Order: sequence, then C-alpha cells, then structure tokens
Amino acid sequence: MASNRRAFLTATAVGALATAPATAAADPLPRPTTAPAALAELLDGNRRYATDHSRHPDESRRLRRQLAVAQHPFAVIVGCIDSRVPPELVFDQGLGDLLCIRTAGEVLDEAVLASIQYGVEELRIPLVLVLGHERCGAVAATLAHLETGTPVPGHLALLVDEITPAARRTRALPGDWAEHTMTAHTAWVRDAIRADPAFTSAHVVAARFDLDTGLVTLLP
Repeated sequence: MASNRRAFLTATAVGALATAPATAAADPLPRPTTAPAALAELLDGNRRYATDHSRHPDESRRLRRQLAVAQHPFAVIVGCIDSRVPPELVFDQGLGDLLCIRTAGEVLDEAVLASIQYGVEELRIPLVLVLGHERCGAVAATLAHLETGTPVPGHLALLVDEITPAARRTRALPGDWAEHTMTAHTAWVRDAIRADPAFTSAHVVAARFDLDTGLVTLLP
C-alpha cells in the first residue's frame, strides 16, 4: 500500500467526518469506556451467545430514537464477511454498541484503515478487535492457489496476495495448514494496526471464532 495515497485518503475521510454537525445528546446507555471493560463485555456477550443465553440487547424503539442523533460504540470489530460470523450476534450486542468493519479474510485496505481511524479518533473507541474464524473461504482460496497455481480471477487476487505471506510462513508447521494460516494472518492484521500511529490510543487484540462451539478465544 502506498503510504502517500493512504495518508491522503485517511486524512480526507477523517477530515470530512470531523466537520459533520456535532450533537449534544448524551450516551443513551452506559457502555464500557476503557479497553479492559470493553473486552470483558465482548467476551461475556460471546459466552451468552455460545450457550444460547443471548439477551439481544439495545434494540428498542426508544434506543433507536436516541441513536438517531448520536452514537457511542465501545469497540471496533475488524472481521470477515462470512455470513456465519456477524459480530453483533457473536458478541450479543445491539444497535450502537459496535463499529463493525468486514472484509473477506479481514484483509486491510485504505477504506478499512480509514474506518478504523474514524472509530478510534472521532468516536474515541478504546478497543479494536480483529476477529478471524475457522474454515475461512478467503484462506481456502489462498491455499488452493498456492497448491495448484491456478490464476485468481478479478478482485479476488487482492485477498490472495494479502493472505499468502501468512500461508507461506506456516506451510511447514504440523497440523491444519488452513488453521495455521488463519491465525497467523489474523495476528498479522492485529500487529499491522497496532504498529500504525493512527491507532496508538486504542488497545488492539486478535481473536478466533470457532464455528462449531460459537466461542471466541483471544490469540497470543
């Protein structure tokens, strides 16, 4: 990614958003204001989801009216587009709770980075969580390309190019290559966000979602 193009796009996007009319509305519900509290709320919500005790909070008409004038999400979730991994359901959260950014394989681009920056700088969100998951289609496509050499059509080439380094680093490891690739790529996305000076005010973590159990576990 070209640094000058990225700087221009993020500065333009955040600058335009920052000039939007401000509102004096109060936070409609008490939400976590620190990274540890935000992470604890996410993991508590995931346990409810995984054990069929979801509360489906923050969906009332009254709250919708309050959120119409201001939003105060407590976490940014950088996740995959997979239909089986919707963050609001996985973490048992509702309207206005999470700022969700989803791309296939959690692949980063300028729009994703600018969106994270908006959440961290403008909305003062304290936590960014990168959420990978098992049996990821983008990972499977990458491994198939590396194994067969079949050309990747159209825009899908971007996904394969971004995930390939993690696949190459983990190819010699024993066990499930797809699983190793997914965790390595998810951790790399986390580390790339951590290293970016635009996000130094936020705590950035990576996690894995298990499709079989519904549970989220933090990655080291």
